[in-house]
Amino acid sequence: MGDEQRVTWQELLAQSRVDFDEGTDFTLAVEEEFGLLDPQTLALTNRFEEVYAAALETDLAPNVVGELIASEVEVRTGKCESFGEAAVAMQDRRSQIHGVARELGIALGGTGTHPWSRWQDQRIIDTPHYRRNDELLRYVVWRNNTFGLHVHVGIAGADRAIAVHDALRNFLPEILAVSASSPFVESVNSGLHSARTEIFTRMFPRCGVPDAYGSWQAWESYVAFLYRTGSISEHTQIWWSVRPHLAFPTIEIRIGDAQPDLAEAQSLAALCYALAVRCARALDEGEPLPNLPHRLIEENLWRAIRYGMSAELLDFERMEQVHARTRIEQLLEWVAPVADEIGAAPFLNVPERNAAERQIARFAEGASLEEIYAEQVRAGEPAGSAADG
Repeated sequence: MGDEQRVTWQELLAQSRVDFDEGTDFTLAVEEEFGLLDPQTLALTNRFEEVYAAALETDLAPNVVGELIASEVEVRTGKCESFGEAAVAMQDRRSQIHGVARELGIALGGTGTHPWSRWQDQRIIDTPHYRRNDELLRYVVWRNNTFGLHVHVGIAGADRAIAVHDALRNFLPEILAVSASSPFVESVNSGLHSARTEIFTRMFPRCGVPDAYGSWQAWESYVAFLYRTGSISEHTQIWWSVRPHLAFPTIEIRIGDAQPDLAEAQSLAALCYALAVRCARALDEGEPLPNLPHRLIEENLWRAIRYGMSAELLDFERMEQVHARTRIEQLLEWVAPVADEIGAAPFLNVPERNAAERQIARFAEGASLEEIYAEQVRAGEPAGSAADG
């Protein structure tokens, strides 16, 4: 975050526009957040600094960062030119971070929330960025013990990038429904499929479903307004669930829960990537794209938060309900023309049950939160790691 402090926000905005206009289409990067766990109790443990120091001695060094609390770590694929490359990098990063953690006697959790560890017991990491957010947000940032999966997609052209951003807003509920992995938090069954979304998206300012900007100028004016009025002091304080990124010429899709299972993480990333590319192609070819008002997208977002892949989402063309699985299948058909070309097709599928549904089913069978979470942790271990440990 330090680079931003060396330039004014006016320079940042001007450079960002240049970067988008000179950018490359359809590069991508994936970021995954994991909880650091005591291997015996599976409770969150504040050991990020140890993990980071150990990772700096490995090939993982450029691709590991802190993310708010000392019981969390984020790994990144780095910039990739195709989805096949990104999928391999996701597997490699998981293997690398598990290897580092295992050497330190730490386990990793990959659901959107931890089922029982208290937010009061987590320590915010000591960096200038997170100290500023702590001072600014207080309880809001303390409470945010959540874990997500983010996908950056390169889009060439500043106005074109904004148009892709505006289109992607409409698909946030479907992406969330697929990704839901966080029914348990604070030692209870929340009744939600994505408690993470309620904790993060509903509490943070400038978070959730953004407005459609319509043009780069409108986006730039909005960001300038936030800086001029003291609403933000750095661009990363814009937390919308999809956002143009001001440090890279990418559109970042941020709505997804973290994924315990690698294959499902790859599938989620592939869906985000394919949707962004398909939107760009539609724009280039003059194909109409949805432009729903905020209130309608929010209606579907709530259904996805509450029911995940079991939701009845609203079809606003037909003005009727449609099962989330049916809606996802429709989206996969829509992105099919580009999916093969960008290497995403082999990874796209509709899961029989996503992570939230599997956990809720086990709870209904009488399994404890500890038993269910242990199953999620094991599901995230790379092949052979349990035996190696």
